[in-house]
Amino acid sequence: MKLQQIAIFMENKPGHLRTICRTLADAGVNITTLSLADTQQYGILRLLTDDSAKAQKSLTEAGFVVNVTEVLAVEVDDTPGGLLRILDIIGENEINIEYMYAFSHHREHMAVMVFRFDNPDKAITCLQNHDIKVLPAIDILKGSW
Repeated sequence: MKLQQIAIFMENKPGHLRTICRTLADAGVNITTLSLADTQQYGILRLLTDDSAKAQKSLTEAGFVVNVTEVLAVEVDDTPGGLLRILDIIGENEINIEYMYAFSHHREHMAVMVFRFDNPDKAITCLQNHDIKVLPAIDILKGSW
């Protein structure tokens, strides 16, 4: 249920994102979803891909600083208060959210959010105990959730 997320440290300069995308395309790696956070000089590009090992290898060989972290993809009701329900469960169990971003696909009043928790195993247990679906990697990568 944990997903391998690729994080790339990059300079905030024209063309750097394009170079990363070209490197992945040339390696035959498909980007499933991404998030880009930046400062004036640097940024962190976070990616879920169809092959995290190949993505890490190709980016590292191209000279990028790459880190692999574990994240969770969680189904969220796509209604007012849907995210609040998740936040209430996480807050009641004193689990910290380091960051989160939205996944680009949704279906029938459900959305997907990607979370980086300080304790992903505890988060999985707490969410599942409240009938919240934590999506396995295979569902995310094949779009079958």
